[in-house]
Amino acid sequence: MSTGTEKKSSLVRSVGFVSGATAVSRVFGLVREQVMAYYFGAGVATDAFVAAFRIPNLLRDMFAEGALSSAFVPVFKQKLVKETKEQAFELANIVTTAMLLVVGFIVLIGLIVAPLVVFITANGFTADPVKFQLTVDTTRIMMVFLLLVSLSAMVMGMLNSFERFTVPALSPALFNIGTIVTVVAMYSLFDQPAYTLAIGVVVGGVLQLVVQFPVLFKTGYRFKLNFNLLHDGMKRILKLFTPMIIGLSAGRINILISTLWASFLVEGSLSYLNYSFRLMHFPLGVFAVALGTVALPKVSELVAKGDHDGLNHTFYQAINFNFFIVIPAAVFLALLSHEITQLTYQWGAFSELDTQNTALALRHYSYGLVGFAVVRVIVPFYYAFNDARLPMRVSILTVVINIILYVPFVKMLDFAGLAAATSIAGLINAIALYTFLPTKGIDTQNTRVLLNLFRICVAAILAIYLAKLIPTGFVFGDSILLNRVLSMAVIFTVASVAYLLFCIIFQVQEARKLVRIVFGKLF
Repeated sequence: MSTGTEKKSSLVRSVGFVSGATAVSRVFGLVREQVMAYYFGAGVATDAFVAAFRIPNLLRDMFAEGALSSAFVPVFKQKLVKETKEQAFELANIVTTAMLLVVGFIVLIGLIVAPLVVFITANGFTADPVKFQLTVDTTRIMMVFLLLVSLSAMVMGMLNSFERFTVPALSPALFNIGTIVTVVAMYSLFDQPAYTLAIGVVVGGVLQLVVQFPVLFKTGYRFKLNFNLLHDGMKRILKLFTPMIIGLSAGRINILISTLWASFLVEGSLSYLNYSFRLMHFPLGVFAVALGTVALPKVSELVAKGDHDGLNHTFYQAINFNFFIVIPAAVFLALLSHEITQLTYQWGAFSELDTQNTALALRHYSYGLVGFAVVRVIVPFYYAFNDARLPMRVSILTVVINIILYVPFVKMLDFAGLAAATSIAGLINAIALYTFLPTKGIDTQNTRVLLNLFRICVAAILAIYLAKLIPTGFVFGDSILLNRVLSMAVIFTVASVAYLLFCIIFQVQEARKLVRIVFGKLF
């Protein structure tokens, strides 16, 4: 059995690889959003695209990167650990065959009923026939993306089970690059350039899938159609998948209600929420999603081996490491929302008013980042124990709370109220899942975790407030870009150094580990 030090090193190293690769992807994701903001601003085209992309994107969360992937990995990993690689590959072929049949059918239905779906999910667009038809057309173009990303998620799950994390984490970068290149190259070729966004999604989906094939083939896997849908492993996956998809469906219904509500608000509301969510999702994707990605196969292996000490150690390490990164990111987004939005988006067609509205939504998404990140870390522990029912029940409860909160918060904050309600619900979801985790035999070590959380919060607030006090009115000729970049670079550098120092003073162990790792490599 591995020692605690070896487990710690392995987890941190794997998370480091995935975080680095995911960071590359998220940077290209932000560039994609910048390209969209530059060419289209926040208006009819972006509202239509965001509403249209929500539909295949939400289905993707259920059939690809959400429920199916989370249900598949624990069973596939147990096959690898307890049986043979050939038996694991047989299961993969069965699941892939089933996916081609089910998701392919859903794509065909989606092409037919796209007008009805848009009518239900973005009913406010019916007041503008051009906007409504544009949303329908882009929905149809992007439906095939669901099949592409579902296959990509299957490949990703297999590679993660073999602890091949880097290429799967980099593959979404190809999706973003495909979208960027398509928009830039084809923008002038269409009377309605918004179609280039939808075409770019499909191009990116193809690239995201294909780039993983060489690494998959090196594992020895070869796809063959297998219609043995009554296979024991398939039954186990469906047993996990069913409650997962119910829980995720509740969340997706919540997002569709949010989209519907926003469609009746001021023009640009969907775009403001989308742009701000992408900024919030950057640290979430770079670290919390990476940590959850690495944790699921590792925790599944520990459960298969019955290593309870290893599980407790992995949880404590993961939750504290998560807080150490995510808390300062949330504070940074909240206190510097305008500056971040201005630097990222305020170019071309994106106006100062668009910046102000996006920054307002970002402030209210920022505190939700903590809840979203904690959920990403905790849920794999439930799935590793083949328990998808409790997360499902908690998800349904928080969705109901979220929808109820929409009414008062939209009255108070208009479109930003949708972000606020979502964030509060995310925090409730995280607290509930954390509270019930001991039922799985996990020692959550509440006193130690909460004390560490308090220290990190104080360090983050002090550091970023201190950084904001520094004058950053740089003027270098007529370069607005250079001035904005330098100002943000100074604030970020001061905040990062101050945060690390405060964490060391407050005896946050993660800071000391980071210093030892960095200086150990330098010297």
